[in-house]
Amino acid sequence: MSLSAASAAVASSAAAAYRYDTIRPVSRLRFCGLRREALRLQSPRSTPQLVAARRSVVYAATAGNGAAASSEFDYDLVIIGAGVGGHGAALNAVEKGLKTAIIEGDVVGGTCVNRGCVPSKALLAVSGRMRELQDEHHMKSLGLQVSSPGYDRQAVADHANNLASKIRSNLTNSMKALGVDILTGIGTIVVTFVEALDQLMPGFDPEIAKLAQRILINPRKIDYHTGVFASKITPAKDGNPVLIELIDAKTKEHKETLEVDAALIATGRAPFTKGLGLENINVVTQRGFVPVDERMQVMDATGNVVPNLYCIGDANGKLMLAHAASAQGISVVEQISGRDNILNHLSIPAACFTHPEISMVGLTEPQAREKADKEGFEISVVKTSFKANTKALAENEGDGLAKMIYRPDTGEILGVHILGLHAADLIHEASNAIALGTHVQDIKFAVHAHPTLSEVLDELFKAAKVNTGVLHSINEPVAV
Repeated sequence: MSLSAASAAVASSAAAAYRYDTIRPVSRLRFCGLRREALRLQSPRSTPQLVAARRSVVYAATAGNGAAASSEFDYDLVIIGAGVGGHGAALNAVEKGLKTAIIEGDVVGGTCVNRGCVPSKALLAVSGRMRELQDEHHMKSLGLQVSSPGYDRQAVADHANNLASKIRSNLTNSMKALGVDILTGIGTIVVTFVEALDQLMPGFDPEIAKLAQRILINPRKIDYHTGVFASKITPAKDGNPVLIELIDAKTKEHKETLEVDAALIATGRAPFTKGLGLENINVVTQRGFVPVDERMQVMDATGNVVPNLYCIGDANGKLMLAHAASAQGISVVEQISGRDNILNHLSIPAACFTHPEISMVGLTEPQAREKADKEGFEISVVKTSFKANTKALAENEGDGLAKMIYRPDTGEILGVHILGLHAADLIHEASNAIALGTHVQDIKFAVHAHPTLSEVLDELFKAAKVNTGVLHSINEPVAV
């Protein structure tokens, strides 16, 4: 393989790791691997019209025992794209003793740090403070008096930009401190709500989505339409409103035309995998996503594994979350280092940063029931309310629900869903339990500090009833 390096500034964020041999003192790098000229860095093209999602394609040559043969090459791994996935892979690679370089065509941090998770949370923090200050009833209930709260738009923007810059700097310094070489380039392998599905928040458990609708949408002046597509949008012109033509999602028949002041199109993100040269190795993407197996190994058009080629992050379409990309990158490096590792995607949590927050891990109740019907077992569901939690009541934030789906015959936790104060933080006890295979009859003996929000989960676990005769594996207590 060959790699031609050039200064680049690209709007996309990508992560790909490759194994190569000698770096020449010119702008061409020699790579081992698939075929000659299958990999190259090139000058950036113009910014694509669609915002590109993170992509990660990992390539590594290995010794016979599965460990990297670092003595034969200048680098064990070259990671193209310093997004969250690439950063996580780089740190784990260094920990495993792999000499590592990372290539980024734009700025370190990728979508999450620079345009997504990080700056959006800075803005959410500001809006959350304003929401509290403007809630006169809430302030009075706490004995506080606030008059005429306001904000400086530019200062708010600066706060978001400064946070992104700080995190970007931290990521850069963490890699440099460990000896990761950071290079520049891009690589290729030679409104009113309109929702298409029948419910708002279709990816969440239906009960949680219904509660979220009651708390977040119904009290506000928000109209919504479900089960429809926006087939055509006519921009505002000459004083006329924006026109949105709606059609039935199933029959495709025209339903109505909305007249609005503005339209915000939020249809998700598209994988930026064009130009990687996957066709050169007989890999066919599916709507742009790179097909992979459970070990993130890239699959070709015949269903066979492409040797030593992996795809992590948004580009494989498994779970388009920054922390999932990082976990996948770490899992791949474990495999490159000779340690088999399969990531359990059902143990990866997701969160929606509304107020109150929503979080989930594992299966929804309909998904669990479908699985139970197919495999022939029963499921049970338990719930607890934030209204019974002392810490939530002290914050005057009693709206909320925690829900767990589990198997009463074994105690296996199938899914946990939370809507309430700091739900995004609370979910990790459940996600770790699923990842570690901890069952209800084990975790219900864990002790939680009082008064804390964590007691919502404590009550949830204790409410679960496991069939008589199912033993727990908690170690016997030791007197001290």
